[in-house]
Amino acid sequence: MSASHRVVIAVFPDVDLLDVTGPAEVFALANRETGGRAGYEVRLAGPVAGPVRTSAGVQLFADVGFEDVRGQVDTLVVPGAVDMGEDGPVARIDAEVVAWVKEMAPHARRVASVCVGAHVLAAAGLLDGKTATTHWSTAAQLAADHPDVTVDADPIFVRSDCGRLWTGAGISACLDLALALVAEDLGEQTALAVARQLVMYLKRQGGQSQFSVPLSRPAAERRDIDELRLWIADHLDADLSAPALAARMCLSERHFARVFKQETGSSPAAYVEEARVEMARRLLETTDCPLDQVAAAAGLGSAETLHRAFRRQLATTPAAYRRRFRARPA
Repeated sequence: MSASHRVVIAVFPDVDLLDVTGPAEVFALANRETGGRAGYEVRLAGPVAGPVRTSAGVQLFADVGFEDVRGQVDTLVVPGAVDMGEDGPVARIDAEVVAWVKEMAPHARRVASVCVGAHVLAAAGLLDGKTATTHWSTAAQLAADHPDVTVDADPIFVRSDCGRLWTGAGISACLDLALALVAEDLGEQTALAVARQLVMYLKRQGGQSQFSVPLSRPAAERRDIDELRLWIADHLDADLSAPALAARMCLSERHFARVFKQETGSSPAAYVEEARVEMARRLLETTDCPLDQVAAAAGLGSAETLHRAFRRQLATTPAAYRRRFRARPA
């Protein structure tokens, strides 16, 4: 860890507000949690120093202009901006920002893009031959515009080039990316302390999907089904059999199964197993609990049932998953 972490975040007209303020807040909280020992010094750099209007209409203030950033930078953070096209969001690629990032990258220990900022890194030639992620809505654009980049739209962030290049997924995933940078610098315990201050439900690992089980499915037309899905997520260790869920909905089992599949695209049993596996993944990533305890907490009953569910859902074993994604103190 260097004595001081000089962080420069690019800002420009219509930049996504949270892409900038999210990482800045994480670094500020790391300073606070360590009594200032973290040494993060965050500066905003824009085309010129002064006010910059974001996509939210809120103004930020660039501390310096691009041409005034001198010397080595510990972490260069590149957020993004989008325009709305006929078929949805289109990542904006500003030639001035691309040129500055290309010039600055060799002077930075690591470069991290937030959300559609990956398009800027790709345009600067930094992602050729590497795997990267971005917001799911512009992943196809990134792949089409930059065939030399391996685009993976699923993870919340991707670390490549021996940790020198990081790309993050959309919007709130900027917090997960920034927490991972803090963990690399200061250790997992500091990053978890920051996550607690942010009242984040979980400090997610990079290999996790951009979508949790509830988010990966569209909202149901029936409010009672959406409410049931939320109840399931909060009661994974309860009896979630089809008869029990049907009774909770005051429906016959047959009618409930038909309505649930119509609204969610999944049978009740398959949906419950997905949600329980997701909970087990979180426990495997963040605790050293034995597999039987993980299985019980996730509502899967036994280690044997946990193993079978992981094989079905993830094509791996719980032990192999833990080895790959368990967060360890630095």
